[in-house]
This record gives sequence, structure tokens and C-alpha cells, in this order.
Amino acid sequence: MDKKAKKVLLNTFWTASGWKDRPDAFAGEDFNYAKDKGLMFDPITINHDQLVERIQELNSTMTKERVASAFLHSLSTKKVYLRSALSSWALTTKVPLHSYGERSVILPNYSRCGDCNFHSLMSEREYVNVDLNVLNFERIKWGGIRLNDLLYCWLDLELFIKEEVVEPTAEDIAILHKMTKVIQECEDHESARSLEKRLKDIIPSSKNERDVIMEVWGYAGLLVQRDTPRKLRGGYHDFNSVAGWQGDDGYSQEALEYYFGAYL
Repeated sequence: MDKKAKKVLLNTFWTASGWKDRPDAFAGEDFNYAKDKGLMFDPITINHDQLVERIQELNSTMTKERVASAFLHSLSTKKVYLRSALSSWALTTKVPLHSYGERSVILPNYSRCGDCNFHSLMSEREYVNVDLNVLNFERIKWGGIRLNDLLYCWLDLELFIKEEVVEPTAEDIAILHKMTKVIQECEDHESARSLEKRLKDIIPSSKNERDVIMEVWGYAGLLVQRDTPRKLRGGYHDFNSVAGWQGDDGYSQEALEYYFGAYL
């Protein structure tokens, strides 16, 4: 990743104090440089059906082994932008080729498109002059935020497929084993926030980055809420895919072997 282009993108949205005001338009020498390096973009107009078709094309050349290896490789290297390809692939790989609204939906939790809603994907019929830069900023800064947004999944996979194929190191694999051990050690009533705090000592990361790691695992089916009584003590949470997770849910051994079986 070009360091100057990355700096331009990050400085467009972020300061030491937090978020900047969003630009009304993107222009200038720095923007053109970052755009030339593939990290910033002009506004895009695209529709749902085009996104679904392109995602299917991307997934036809993608493998679970590649996204899983990239996720593991990111753990010690802090290349956070490699992480969400795992959830983007998991969320979209079983989505059939369809048009918006082709399948009806009675209670839309995520989208008024029935197929997207069924697969926990947020989607719209049309995207007009949409800013992709903020999505890529979130991807590079924290590993992604709007992980189950159809537009984000498309952008994530589009950029990921241009990355070099990477392999996890012994350190990455050791972190994976520590992660599963920490999950198993959680008390039955502990929440996702408690798990995030437990992960602090084993993953070199910020709180926001650990949140994203857990959300990626949630969307990929690794951290899932089981059909058992909830023992959570309530309170505020700011998670999505793992909002209802508690300690006795543990992790899915089947999903762990499916994605990371070669490293167990």
C-alpha cells in the first residue's frame, strides 16, 4: 500500500481529535495522487443488481482459504484492511444472483430486498453519487465498520482481490489459538464487551480494531448466539453481529475448522 496515498486518505477524515467534517467534494493534487494509487475514488453511481453481479464475479475467483489466511496474517502485522474480506466473503458467497425486491420480505431487518435481508445484508435499490472514500478510510483505519453493507462488501472484495496472496506466520497461528482459549475461558454470563477486554492482551490492536475482529467473526459464523437462555446482565452495547453473544455461546467449532482447519 502506498504510504503517501494512505496518509492522504486518513488525513482527509481524521485528526488526533477524531473525525473531521466530511468534504463536500474531493479534488486537488493529493486526492488525484491517492486516486491514482487506488485508495481514493470519485463518487460512484451504481445499483443493487450491478453490485450483486460483480460480487458474484469476484467470489468466483476467491476462496475461503485466501480470506482466512489474510485474516490470520493481519493479526500480528496489524494490516487491518485485510480482515473484513473474511466477513465480506462469508456474507455474500451464498447470495444468489437476484434483482432488488425479487424476493419479498415481510419484516425487513436489514433490507427491503428479500434475498439481501435473508443473508443479513443492508442494501438499497440505487446508490447515487455515493462516497466510497469514507468506506475505505474505515477499512484502512479500523478494518471496516459497515461490514454487512452490500456496498462495503463489494468495495472490500474489489480491493482485496488486488492484494498479494499472504500466508500467516507462526505468530499469527499462536494468536488464533490464544483467541480460542480466551473465548473458552469466558464466564457464561460475559458479554461481547467482556470478551473484547480479554482479547486486549493477546492481539496487538486498539479497542475499535478488536471490536471489528469480533464483528468479522460474528458475520462469518464463528461467534454466534446459540439457542440457549440468555444470561447477560443487560446494559449498553455497540455491537451488531455479536450483540447477543454471551460467554457460554463460545465459538463454532465447525466454522473454526471450516476457515482455519489447516492451522489448528
